[in-house]
Amino acid sequence: MLICYIFLGVSLLNSLHDFHVSSCDLNCADKPVFTPSSLMVKYGDPASVNCSVCQNCPSDFGFEIPVGTQRRHGTLISWTIDHLTEWGLFPMCYYAAAGDHQCCSSLEITVYKLPDNVGLNIKGNSWVMSEGQIITLKCSVQNVAPVENLRVTFYSGQRQLGQKQSNSRGRRPVSEMFELNFTPTKEDDGGEFWCEAELLLGSDGPQPPPVEKSQNFPATVFYEPYLSGASHPSPTVLTEGNPLQLNCSAVGNPSPTYTWTGPSGVSPTKSSILIIDSTTTEDKGQYTCFVHNNQGNVTVKFDVDVKRDYTKYYIAAPIGAAVVIFLGVIIYFKYYKNTRMEQYDR
Repeated sequence: MLICYIFLGVSLLNSLHDFHVSSCDLNCADKPVFTPSSLMVKYGDPASVNCSVCQNCPSDFGFEIPVGTQRRHGTLISWTIDHLTEWGLFPMCYYAAAGDHQCCSSLEITVYKLPDNVGLNIKGNSWVMSEGQIITLKCSVQNVAPVENLRVTFYSGQRQLGQKQSNSRGRRPVSEMFELNFTPTKEDDGGEFWCEAELLLGSDGPQPPPVEKSQNFPATVFYEPYLSGASHPSPTVLTEGNPLQLNCSAVGNPSPTYTWTGPSGVSPTKSSILIIDSTTTEDKGQYTCFVHNNQGNVTVKFDVDVKRDYTKYYIAAPIGAAVVIFLGVIIYFKYYKNTRMEQYDR
C-alpha cells in the first residue's frame, strides 16, 4: 500500500510540472527576462544565469530546472551549477498570472563537447597510391556535441582537399564518419594527410572555434615522368670538333630510366645527359631520349646539325702555297746554278 501512495505522489508531481510547462504563455507581454538571454557552455564547465520577473508580479514565480542551485533576491532568481553535465535541458522561468494562466520564458542552453578523438584513415589502409587514382579518405569523430555544428576539413599538407558537415541533429554526443573522394597528383607525393573537426558555435561560442586534429600520415604517390630540364633549341647547330651535350632530365616516382638512340644506333649511356666530347659530321642527325617508369613514359627528340670546320682549310692553303713557292725557288736556283756552271766550264 505504501508503494502505491509513493507512486501516486510521484505521478501528481509530474502532472504539476507538466501543467506548468504546458500552460505557460511564452508570448505574454511582461514575461520573465533571462540574463544572459542564452547559454553556451562547454561540457563539465560551470554555468550561471539570472531570471527576473516583473516587480508587480505575484509571489508565485519560479525557475524550473532539475540541476544546480537557486537563490532568490526579491523578484530575481539566480541559478548556478559547478559542472554542467546534463543534456537536453529546457529550463523555464515563470510567474502565475490571473487565474490559472502562467507567463514564462524559456532559456536556450547549448552544451558543447569537443571530440574524444579525431582519426584519419584511408580505404584499403595503404598510404601508397598512384596519380589519377580515386582515393577515399575517412575522418572519424568520436563523441562530439552538438553534431549539427560540426565541420570536418581534409588536408594534404596545407592544401585543403574538401569539407564535410553532418546531416544529423541532436543535443547528445554522437560519433560520425565523414568520407571524401579525391584524386592525388604528383604534388601530394611525400606530403602529409590529416583532417580536423571544428565546432562552429556562432558568435556566442568560443573564438576562434575549437578545433581537434587527427594524426598526420605521410603518403607516397607514384606518377609518370615529366621533363624538369630546360628545353633545347631545334635544331642544335654546332661545328665539328665542338662538344655536344643533350639533356632530357625528368622527375618521376619511381625514378625513371633513360634510353638514347642516335644516328649511330642505341647509345650505351643510361644517363639523362648524352655527351659527345668532340663531334664529327657523322654525329649529325636526330637523337631520341626515351624516359620510362612503371607509371608511364615520355619521349624527347633532338635534331643536331654538325657543320664542317673550313677554318683549317683556310689556314692550310696559304701555308701550302708558301711551301710550294719556297720549294720552287729552291729548285729554280739549284737548276740555274747548275746551268751557269756548265757554261763556265765550256
